[in-house]
Amino acid sequence: MAEFPRSGGVLLHPTSLPGPYGIGSFNRAAYEFVDFLARAGQKLWQLLPMGPTSYGDSPYQSFSSFAGNPYLIALETMVAEGLLDAAALADPPAFTAPGVDYCQMYEWKLPLLLRAAGEFERRANHAQKADFQFFCAEQAAWLEDFALFMALKNAHGGKAWNEWEPELRDRHPEALRKAREQHGELVHGHRFLQWLFDRAWQHLRRYANDKGIQVIGDIPIFVAMDSADVWVAPHAFHLDKNKRQTVQAGVPPDYFSPDGQLWGNPLYRWREMKADGFSWWLDRIRAAFRLYDIVRIDHFRGFAAYYEVPGKAKNARKGRWVKAPGVELFKTVRKKLGDVPIIAEDLGLITPDVQKLLDSTGYPGMRVLQFAFGSDAHDKFLPHNYVHHAVAYSGTHDNDTSAGWYETAGEHEKAAFHRYFDTDGSHAAHTLVRGVFASVASIAVVPLQDVLEVGKEGRMNFPGRSHDNWQWRFAEGDLKAEHEEFLLGLARAYGRA
Repeated sequence: MAEFPRSGGVLLHPTSLPGPYGIGSFNRAAYEFVDFLARAGQKLWQLLPMGPTSYGDSPYQSFSSFAGNPYLIALETMVAEGLLDAAALADPPAFTAPGVDYCQMYEWKLPLLLRAAGEFERRANHAQKADFQFFCAEQAAWLEDFALFMALKNAHGGKAWNEWEPELRDRHPEALRKAREQHGELVHGHRFLQWLFDRAWQHLRRYANDKGIQVIGDIPIFVAMDSADVWVAPHAFHLDKNKRQTVQAGVPPDYFSPDGQLWGNPLYRWREMKADGFSWWLDRIRAAFRLYDIVRIDHFRGFAAYYEVPGKAKNARKGRWVKAPGVELFKTVRKKLGDVPIIAEDLGLITPDVQKLLDSTGYPGMRVLQFAFGSDAHDKFLPHNYVHHAVAYSGTHDNDTSAGWYETAGEHEKAAFHRYFDTDGSHAAHTLVRGVFASVASIAVVPLQDVLEVGKEGRMNFPGRSHDNWQWRFAEGDLKAEHEEFLLGLARAYGRA
C-alpha cells in the first residue's frame, strides 16, 4: 500500500489559469501558479482530466483516454519557439470575459494550431523535428488511431463515429489505409497537436517536481461513447452489431433526482477485459502515470458494482446494479505496475462490496467537509471522524464553492457548522480550509476558489447540467501575498509544510 506523507495542496484545473487568449494554458501564469504553491508551502497540485473535450466541454467526456487537450497549448510559447508567427496573435477575437470561451477555442484556436502544423516542416529546427518524430514513434500505439479518428470526425462534419459509413465505422483495414492517405495532412495535424501538448505539459510538470510539488491527475471511470477508445476497441464495450449501445451508465433515482442521472457512457464488457488480463486498463493507468505523480480514479464504487440502464432509455429510472471485477482488476494493477499511488473517489452510496474493494486495494478514500453538517457528530465527513489514510477536501469540482455553500446552506447546517468550529460564519470558506488542513488525513486539498473566498460564481460544475460548466477562471493579480501567507501558515501549523 502506497503511503502518502502528510501534505497539502490546491485543486485548480489549468483552464482556470489567467491569460490573454480565452482559456488558461501552459503559459507564464501556469509557472507562476507553481511558484505560488511552493512559496505557500504546498506539496500538491490537483487537476481535472486533461483529455480533449467534446460536446458540453466536460473534462470527464473526452475524445480519448490517452490524448491531451490542445486548448491548453500556450500560443505565446509557440511564437517564442518559432512554431507560430507573431502576426497570428496580432488580432485575436473578442473573448468572453471572465470565463473560458470554448466557442472561440473551437472556431479560432484549434484552426490556428492546425495551420501551424502545416508549417512545421518549414519552421521547425532539427531538434524540434527529431523530438516530434521520437514522440510519434514512442506513442504510436494510441496516437495513430487517435489522429485518424479526429481527422475522420472532421471529414464527417463532427458526426459520431458509429454514424460513419460501415467500412470506417467497423475499421476495415483497406478503408483505414485509404483514409490515412486521403486525410494525411489532418492526421499529421493532430499528431502535431499532441506533441505540442505533451512537451509543454512535461516541461511544466518537471518544473513543479523540481519545486517539490507533485501533480495529482484524474481518471474518469467511464469513457465517452464518441471516442477513439470505443472506436478502436468496440469488443470491450456493450455494443450491438451496428455499434450502438445496448446499455449505458447512469445513477439511480434519489431524493434530489427522481429520474436519476443518465450519463450515457458505454459500459465495459468486464468478462472480455478480465480474460485478456485487463490489458486495456493497464495501458490506461500506465498512460496516466506518464503524465502525473498521483492518480485519482473517479466513481471508484463503479469497480465494485455499477448502475446499468437500457441503451435507448431517456432517463435512469429503470436500471439495475451489476457487479464488476474491481478486486481482480486492482490486484492485477499492483502485480503489473507495482504499488502505484492511487486515490479512490469513494463518494456516494458505499455498500459492503465497495468497502471490501477499498480495503483490498488499500487506496485512500475522500472526505469532503462541505458534506459534514447535515446529520450528527458521527458523520464520517466531520474531521474528528477522519482516518489518517484519507484525502480531505473542503469541496470538489462538483460542489458549490465553500463560500457559495455557506450562503445557500439551510439553517440546520449553518447552526451545526457554527457549533463545530465555534464561528459566527464570517470567512466560512477559510474556516473549512483550516478544518481540512488541521485534520488527521494525510493529504488535504482545497479548491483555489476556497482560498480566494470566491462565491457561487466560481463553481466549476453542476452535475446533470450540460451547459455553462467548466468556465471559471481567476484573473491576473487575484493571487495575493495574503493568500500565500494563509496557506503557508496552515501548512506550518498543521505539519504539512
